[in-house]
Amino acid sequence: MSEPEFSARGVRIARWPRSLTRAGEVRIEDGRLALLTSYGSEIDSAPVTAVRAGRPWFAKPDEAVATVNGTRYRLTLDKGGATGSDDRAASEESGRFLAALKRAAGRR
Repeated sequence: MSEPEFSARGVRIARWPRSLTRAGEVRIEDGRLALLTSYGSEIDSAPVTAVRAGRPWFAKPDEAVATVNGTRYRLTLDKGGATGSDDRAASEESGRFLAALKRAAGRR
């Protein structure tokens, strides 16, 4: 088993308007994106080339939106409990996620 290219725990994963987990995991490994619950159960997964992700204008700095298998998920990737007062630290983790997804898909 290889080391994941990106892994973030404690991620709030929501499918509008409902929250699916407040302490989930987002993992990019072997060319696949997987959204997992806090118990490790898979919510959804797809090859990274089939995933669309970004940070829309209405999103908070620590949020990203990912479309996996036609379903839109709001991901709140809060690094180390960063709050709204520290937007730079909060947006760092979501930026790392988006960059890792592009790298894994072979996009620039």
